[in-house]
Amino acid sequence: MAKIFCVANQKGGVGKTTTSVNLAAGLAKLDQRVLLVDLDPQGNATMGAGINKAGLKSSIYEVLLGEADVNTARMRSEAGRFDVLPSNRELAGAEVEMVQLEQRERRLKDALAAVDSEYDFVLIDCPPALSMLTLNGLCAAHGVIIPMQCEYYALEGLSDLVNTIKKVHANLNTDLKIIGLLRVMFDPRMTLSQQVSAQLEEHFGDKVFKTIIPRNVRLAEAPSYGIPGVVFDPASKGAQAYIAFGAEMVKRIKTM
Repeated sequence: MAKIFCVANQKGGVGKTTTSVNLAAGLAKLDQRVLLVDLDPQGNATMGAGINKAGLKSSIYEVLLGEADVNTARMRSEAGRFDVLPSNRELAGAEVEMVQLEQRERRLKDALAAVDSEYDFVLIDCPPALSMLTLNGLCAAHGVIIPMQCEYYALEGLSDLVNTIKKVHANLNTDLKIIGLLRVMFDPRMTLSQQVSAQLEEHFGDKVFKTIIPRNVRLAEAPSYGIPGVVFDPASKGAQAYIAFGAEMVKRIKTM
């Protein structure tokens, strides 16, 4: 049975897609069977995995509307050695079209149930807003991974996200829990980064992952080549950190 995790944060530009793609590739390097679900209409995770979003025959848009299943819509990231349920701009229209559907917040959960036995991990890259798409991700998931930068505004947004997760847990998905907070784009030279990091550890304890993802140019360059950072330059500090994070995730799952 696959463990399903949302990579979510209502704040934009905090490294959700970078984390989703590189964690998927890092887990694949550890011989885990991984499906990456791109739930963002921008389709950045699809492109980052090396799949051309402009040439899709079917995507998660059709899956959510019941016009295709995961089996026919998924594609293989040859570079990352994991499967992708791709996305493109069409997905933006799903928000409106799903309003009139029954069980609209559970469409993704029902679709993923058909391939549950084929994967060890399903990672869902959520858009940076609390929309019907994000709600589908939260309803389908066992837990949430929250990537965040160690800066003041990130702390502000975190309390909103935690409240949202609590509401979804109470009303729609009792399995949902916060798996952990991942510190990304970390610059140890900045005093503020160290202060916020210490605050997170103080408030959230063992919910803060031990792995810290540093600010890294090679990770930022990789998407333009359509290759996950951990494959693009495996020796870089960023790639090494995501591989270590993958190992920490596998270890944490065993204790769940």
